[in-house]
Amino acid sequence: MVLITPTEKGRLRHASRVELRIGGAESNVAIALARLGFSVGWVSWLGDDELGELILHRIRGEGVDTSQVKRVEGAPTGLYLRERVGSTVRTYYYRSGSAASRMRPSAFDPEYLASAKILHLTGITPALSASCRAFTVWAIEEARRRNLMVSFDVNYRSRLWSPEDARAFVEQIAAYVDVLFVSSEEASVLWGDASPDLLWRLTALGPEEVILMQGAEGASALVNREVVTQEAYSVTEVDPIGAGDAFVAGYLAGKLWGLAPGKRLQVGCAMGAFSVMTLGDYEGLPSRGELWAFINGQKDLGR
Repeated sequence: MVLITPTEKGRLRHASRVELRIGGAESNVAIALARLGFSVGWVSWLGDDELGELILHRIRGEGVDTSQVKRVEGAPTGLYLRERVGSTVRTYYYRSGSAASRMRPSAFDPEYLASAKILHLTGITPALSASCRAFTVWAIEEARRRNLMVSFDVNYRSRLWSPEDARAFVEQIAAYVDVLFVSSEEASVLWGDASPDLLWRLTALGPEEVILMQGAEGASALVNREVVTQEAYSVTEVDPIGAGDAFVAGYLAGKLWGLAPGKRLQVGCAMGAFSVMTLGDYEGLPSRGELWAFINGQKDLGR
């Protein structure tokens, strides 16, 4: 989606200047992984309009392949507005009837997955419409048919569907997911439990790895029947939006690099720290060199 946000804190109604950006959980993850040096493709439907063109230009400019993106005539590109009042960030979505909400099975050529290693999806897509729910299930089935690893971030959005519907969908597909991500806030709302005990409960549904993202408290993961934890990095927060997506990208990068579970959590937390230190969903995300310099405590003099 295209994001419109004031250049300064305060209510939208009082904003005299705004910025035009892009945002979206899956595109954030794609851009983050591309910056870390991976070959990444992003699939979606966009309106045949200027906002769709803006999104394509921004994502292509980050080195992400968009060859499977479809432009839909007669359907707008999704839009959302964001304001920060005090310590609260409020988001307003305008995506009913959007091009992306019309995605359905066979929305892209499944053979595109043949050279991939991971298919990453989030709970936002199936919440958009019944056809998007069918699309998500279809994409998972096509990935499993080709022996891809399936990664799924719960990414619950209360303005799109109820906790009961979201929980039911996650539990429906869990047996076909290899890596499942859930934040502590989502865990509390959907399952009434944000403790590490939830990891065992969700693993019993089928995923090989379940990761609990705990914000300022770090993260926990259950991998190979062992719980590992990682503290968050202490940094100055500028914008919290996108931190979860950055964490997911970091964890998946660590998995692709063959790192141990604890190290994967560390990379995820480091990526989350980069995200919150800069305004924007993905703008502050690092290159691979910058990431490891941060993790290793190496300071950049900037000159």
